[in-house]
Amino acid sequence: MNPTPQPDPKDRPARLTVGVVGAGRVGPALAASLQLAGHRPVAVSGVSEASRRRAEAMLPDVPLVAPAEVLGRAELVLLTVPDDALPGLVAGLVETGAVRPGQLLAHTSGRYGVRVLEPALRAGALPLALHPAMTFTGTPVDVQRLAGCSFGVTAPEELRLAAEALVIEMGGEPEWIAEERRPLYHAALALGANHLVTLVAQSMELLRTAGVAAPDRMLGPLLGAALDNALRSGDAALTGPVARGDAGTVAAHVEELRAHAPQAVAGYLAMARATADRALAHGLLRPELAEDLLGVLAHAADGTEGNTR
Repeated sequence: MNPTPQPDPKDRPARLTVGVVGAGRVGPALAASLQLAGHRPVAVSGVSEASRRRAEAMLPDVPLVAPAEVLGRAELVLLTVPDDALPGLVAGLVETGAVRPGQLLAHTSGRYGVRVLEPALRAGALPLALHPAMTFTGTPVDVQRLAGCSFGVTAPEELRLAAEALVIEMGGEPEWIAEERRPLYHAALALGANHLVTLVAQSMELLRTAGVAAPDRMLGPLLGAALDNALRSGDAALTGPVARGDAGTVAAHVEELRAHAPQAVAGYLAMARATADRALAHGLLRPELAEDLLGVLAHAADGTEGNTR
């Protein structure tokens, strides 16, 4: 028996023409994923040469045009510009009459919900906030990584199903975020993902200074296990000298960092204090050991020698 032929995605109902304003790392990847679902990218705008090359690589044959023309050609417009540029972009598009009634406008900012699109809403647009909780490289691998990626979704109630459907078509998992919680949601992601990159980069630099030839190979299994344990167990996964209350070891760490990487001292102390507070609160760090440890951290912060007994 011959298998039942599957319909071509382009033949599905309600396929949309898609435009991208801001060809950074995010916009072309989302448009390419929508194209795989049968939607049709028709226009993209980008200012820098890097943006233009990225758009040409990920959305070949899609014309590069001005932002207003993107809106003139597309039924769904992805506004993928930096957070601070978004309010001005929306206001400018509305003032020039580029926004059309019934047009879907979706921004990808984590910080903002749909309130930032209020001027476009008054012009008749349909506002969506679709933020992929993922870091982007600006290469085709991003389209693959969208599979299973969570999206922070905010939209008016009447557009909630449409917003969630678009996320699912991009391979993502919609997670509803209330308008007033968007800044907190975004801060949580930045705290984990952005600061993780800084911590890993600093750790690799220190390992090279210590003579490790392949710090990435050394850190890979360790950090992979730490991340997996943290996601599974939360604070119960805390290990290391701070969680154990090894004040002398922490003092030695600070001394070495001051000598070889003074720029890393403030970050080490801040994270050690946060780790100690969490370990204490969850009963992992014994109070009698915490006293010496917190003393070391306090004295290190003001540049004096701590008591390690």
